[in-house]
This record gives sequence, C-alpha cells and structure tokens, in this order.
Amino acid sequence: MKQLWLNWVLKHPWQVLLSTLLLVVLMSAGLSKLYFRGDYRVFFADDNPQLLAFEQMQDEFNKSDNILIGVAPKDGAIFSVANLTLIKQLTDAAWQTPYSIRVDSISNFQHTEAEADDLLVEDLLLDTSLLDSNKVAKIRAVALAEPALLNRLVSASGAVAAINITVQLPELDKNKEVFDAFGFAQQLKADFSQRYPDVEFHLAGVIAMNHSFAYEAEHDAQTLIPVMFAVIVLMLALLLRSVLGALATVIIIIITISSALGLAGWAGIFLSTATVNVPTILMTLAVADGVHVIASMQFALNRGDDKTSAIVYSMQRNVMPVFITSATTAIGFLTLNFSEVPILADLGNMTAVGVMLACLFSIVTLPALLAVLPLRPGKAQQHSSNAMDKMANFVIARHRLLLPVTLLLMVGFASFISLNKVNDEAVKYFSPKTEFRQAMDFLDQNLAASMSMDFVLQSGQSSGVNQPEFITAIETFSQWLRQQPEVTHVNSISDVFKRLNKNMHGDDPAYYRVPQQQDEAAQYLLMYEMSLPYGLDLNNQLNLDKSASRITASLQNMGSKEITAFEQKALGYLASQYPQYAAAAASTALMFAHIGERNMASMLQTLPLALVLISLLLVFSLRSWRMGLISLLPNIAPAAIGFGIWGLYSGEINLGLSVVAGISLGIIVDDTVHFLAKYQHARHEGRNAEAAVRYAFHSVGRALWITTAVLAIGFSVLMLSGFRLNSDMGLLTAIIILTALVIDFLFLPAFLLKFDTKESKTDA
Repeated sequence: MKQLWLNWVLKHPWQVLLSTLLLVVLMSAGLSKLYFRGDYRVFFADDNPQLLAFEQMQDEFNKSDNILIGVAPKDGAIFSVANLTLIKQLTDAAWQTPYSIRVDSISNFQHTEAEADDLLVEDLLLDTSLLDSNKVAKIRAVALAEPALLNRLVSASGAVAAINITVQLPELDKNKEVFDAFGFAQQLKADFSQRYPDVEFHLAGVIAMNHSFAYEAEHDAQTLIPVMFAVIVLMLALLLRSVLGALATVIIIIITISSALGLAGWAGIFLSTATVNVPTILMTLAVADGVHVIASMQFALNRGDDKTSAIVYSMQRNVMPVFITSATTAIGFLTLNFSEVPILADLGNMTAVGVMLACLFSIVTLPALLAVLPLRPGKAQQHSSNAMDKMANFVIARHRLLLPVTLLLMVGFASFISLNKVNDEAVKYFSPKTEFRQAMDFLDQNLAASMSMDFVLQSGQSSGVNQPEFITAIETFSQWLRQQPEVTHVNSISDVFKRLNKNMHGDDPAYYRVPQQQDEAAQYLLMYEMSLPYGLDLNNQLNLDKSASRITASLQNMGSKEITAFEQKALGYLASQYPQYAAAAASTALMFAHIGERNMASMLQTLPLALVLISLLLVFSLRSWRMGLISLLPNIAPAAIGFGIWGLYSGEINLGLSVVAGISLGIIVDDTVHFLAKYQHARHEGRNAEAAVRYAFHSVGRALWITTAVLAIGFSVLMLSGFRLNSDMGLLTAIIILTALVIDFLFLPAFLLKFDTKESKTDA
C-alpha cells in the first residue's frame, strides 16, 4: 500500500502539488476570520468559579478595572505647591479618559470637617491658587492621617502619589477599548512629562496589564516569527548544505502554518498571548519532519542512488517514524485540553492540528517537491557521517561506563524537581525589562499597587450597613486585616463612618469610632452621600440597597499558594467571628492564583494518560513490546532532568511551565523513535547490537542532531519574548530537547548494548 501510494506521488508530482495548493488555499481562507484578544479574561473559562465570583462582585459594586498613574517627583516632595498643582491638573485631565467612571487622588479626596452644626464636604485641594505653606501643611497632615489615602494614593514618606482612574469598558471590542483607554493615559503621561521634566510618571493597574498582555503578544508576533524564520532558513542552508533542500522545507513550513491558522479561523478560535506562539512552534516542528526526509535522501544520493531511488529509500524509512513522532507530538499538545486555561487548550489544539498537517505535507507534498527540484548530493554528508561513526565507536567502546554514569546523572538532576513550586503572579508574567513590570515594581515599593483582594460582607437586609453591629463587624475585620503581615492597605466603609462620627461631634477625636445608634449612622451616611460630587460616590464600597459592603485589602506580592492561603485564612476568620454574615472573596490576583494551582494539578493528572497513549503508539510502530518498554526511560527522563535543572535555576513553576512536560513528552519521542527504528531495522537484517548501533548513528545521527539544533534554537527564540510565560516555556523546552539528544546518543545505545544482546532477528 505504501509503495503504491509513493509510486503514484512520484509519477504525478505536479498533480500532487496542485492539489496541495488548492487544499491550502481553502484552509487558509479562514485567516481572515482570526482576531486578537489580549485581556486577562482569556485565561479563564466562562464557568471558572473565581471569575464568576469576581464578575458578580463587579456587578454588585462599581467596576474595579483601573489605570493607576504613579507620580514621583525627583525632589521626593509631593507636598509642595508645584507638585500638588500637578496632582490637581492631572486628576482633572484624567476624567477625560475614555470609559472612565471615577478618578481618585489626594486632590479630590472628599475631606469632611465640622462647621458649627453642619458637615462640610469638599475636595482636599479645591483651588490651586489658594495654595500656600499653611494650606500645603494642612493637606499633608490630612492625607498622611487618612486611612483611605495613606499607602494607597500617597506614600507614607510623601515622596510618591498616585491617581487612580476607574473605567467601565462596554466590552463590545475589548482590545480596542483597552488600547483607547490606555492610549489616552500614555498621552497624558507624555504631555505631563514634557510640562514637568523633574517628575517621573508610571502607568499601572488592570487596564495597563491588559494592554501589556496584548502589546507583548503582538510584539512577539511581529518580532519572534521573523527571527525564527530567518534562523531556520539559515540553519537549514548551513546544516543541509542544500539551498533547494532548505527551500523545500521552508515551503512545507509556510503551507503548514497558513493552513493551521486558517483552520483556527474557521473554527472561531481567536489569537491570544498563548496562541501567537503557534507559528513559531510549528516552524520548529515542521522542520523536524522535513529534515529527516531530506537527510535520508541525501544519504542515499551520496552512496550513488539516483534521485527517484533516493526519495523512495528516504520515504520507506521515514514514513512510519514521521507519522509516529507527529502523532506523539500531537498527543502531547492535545493534553492541554485538560488545562484549566482556555487559551492553552487553544494552543494545544492549533499546534496538534498543525503538526498533523506538517506530517501530511511531509509524506505527500514534500516527496513531490523533491521529485521536481534538481537536488544533488550534499557535500557535508560524508564529514557528518564520519563524525557520527566516531560517536558510535566512542559509545560502543565505553558503554559499560556510560550506562551507570548517565543513569546516575539522570537520577541526580531529576532529584532536584522537589525544589520547584507553583508560583503564579500575574505581574511576574512580564519580564523585568518591560515598561509595565518596571512601573508595577516601582509602585509596589512605594504604594499598594499590584495585588489586592476584595471581600464582601452581606448584612442580609436592605440598609443593613447602617446597623452598628454590622459596621463593627466590618471595622473589626478591617483591623484584623491591617494586622496581617501580607496586607499593606485596607479600604473600608467603617473608616468613613468613624470620620463622620467624629465630624458630627465637633471633630472631637474621642468620637473617632463606629456610631452607636442605627439612626445616627443612617443620617451621617445620607448627609455625606448627598454632599458627594458626581463620580465620587460610595458605590465602590456599598451595593445599591446598602445590604452589603466591599472591603479591599491591598497585598504584598505573593505566590499563588500564599494568596489562596490568605483567602482561606480571612474567610475562616469571618466564618468563626461573624457566622451570621455571608462573606466572599474575589480579585484578579485570586483568579490567577487559583488557576495556577488547578492547572498544575490537572496537567499532572493527564501526564500518565499521555504517557500510556504515547507508549502504546511506540509499541505499535516498533512492533515490539520490548522496544516500547526500552523507549520509556529515554522519553521520561529528559522532562524529569529538565524540571530538575529548572529547580536549581529558578524553582518557580508558572502557567507556561505547567504545560511543558506534556508538550515536550511528545516532541522528545522524535529522537528515540528514529534511533530505535533504524536500530531495529539493522537488527532485523541480522546484525548484532554493536553493528545495529553503528548503523543507527550512521543513518540517522546527523538528522537527529540537526533537528535537535533547530528545535532547541527554535524554542530558545521564545526567550526573547517580554512575556515570561512564553520565554520560560521556550527556555525549559529547549533544555529538555537538548537533554533528550544527549540521552539518546549516550544512554540509549549503552542500554541497548547491555540488555539487547539476543542475536536472533525476531522480536521479543
């Protein structure tokens, strides 16, 4: 059957090429349907419990999507006439931000004072023309004593301030809306930087994070793909020493990527920070198939075969290994469907489809291409074969030493896996070189900027927030939060009640406490709300019928385990102290923490399934249970060693790294399958283990190190990404791929020489 199909392809190459072109055009038409999404919600499924809790909280209270503009005068003095004027001007200008519903700063903080029997509510800085040393001193005293401002909108040192812009996106075109809002903030930053050259401005917040997700993904697509393409073309030309051979492989790469992305468009899949890597990954994987076919063809040409015979020789020896390695790679990527992150599942599906398309084109279109191209023997083949022969002789001569030494090294490096821990911090998804990360790191050092957790306490009845016992519960919980080492700031309605109670008692500090009577609390709150200007109401802290209140705790930068532990600790406190009130917690940081934990757990559960499926495929392809079992250790060890090395290097496992074991398992099978297939072929011809090892090195060794070099460099290109999920994934995958080659060149042949000593041609 295989021979009939191959003969037909070689007799009708132009028909095959035209049919391929038509198929590719039809599939690629879906490219027009692709669109890009860069908001953080793409990381979460619609039924994600933390996302549902977060969206419910967003519906009940004001949205918390924000842009935080950090203001850092070089003189370190926010409280001066010039810098307070700047804060006032920037606050007023920030109201023009598209989709903004609220702007908070020290200038428009609604300060309350007693004036005889009246309550005076006005901006802390109402008129900059009235600023003098006394007014500046009063503003400083109020701002540094006010819990709602201190460490949130002004640092305790008075050196850094912030303007917080709350936005409510219509969510009709999320990407455009994020770019519109953030683009306006960038323009504000540019304008004020020019007007105030002695002041540094930093942009942070959720909208800034969304913009960074989108920007880094688009930047990767514009830079990494061309870099990867150039690297592959250069490497193919150098390693294959054949311009036409490199051209044929590049054609397979292009039609594979175009078809895979087109099918994704037809399927309604959008591009994201994860799926923009599909072209880069497919380039590396498609190369592996092409290199094996062309390298085997060159091997036959160099020994004197004509071109048609050389193509037949190559295809007979590579069709099954190419199919099996493609299938195992696809299985590895399909395990991402068990991921808790939808865009990682999209990455897995798109890549799996692309890998199988590359397989199809490599065993149907590539031989037709090679048949019509005037290929000649490669000049580098003989030198490379000599190098592989020397490598074989080295392993054969020292296999008794190599086996225990490599086994010891494998166990040693794998033992460091325990040093790794799951640690997902959304801010750390970005490289320290990115502008967003630098802004967040700076503001985290001075203000509570990057991480928060919202708690909602339900009173159970309308206007229940006016009950003194409920306000007391909020106040007690707020004080408990402030005592926790993880907490840097707490925003609570109880602080407003205490301030109003003091104001309504002639600003007597003794009355800075929760009101004792419900009617008093209700009256104070009504007077205060009636005095608040548009956009600065209490909807960010109280729901519509005033039955519940939101308390926001700003946190230090923590890993996912610490965040989820803090959530449980806080909710446990509320359950034990105030069981009569329903409580819930939500925030973007909490969402990412939970998704990181669950994603790692789900990926660990699917690894055994992937291993079983891949092992069965290997047994089927090699038609030997013994060879299938022999292949297990060389296939498992690289990932174990890679994660051990990562434990020494970093020790942090994020969303990107949690999927590496699954996808790399499918890729590293490539080397093992091709080596064992050639080894087994020699054994079937009656050669002993030594001769079979020599034949495997001689016939496939060159192709293995070429494909490994291309794969490793291909994934290493991802290290140039400013998005750490991509760069870490690229680095660790490259480490695992290189490790796989070392194991297959040193451990696997030594293992075969030690344990596969039967002289019979038949399989076990």
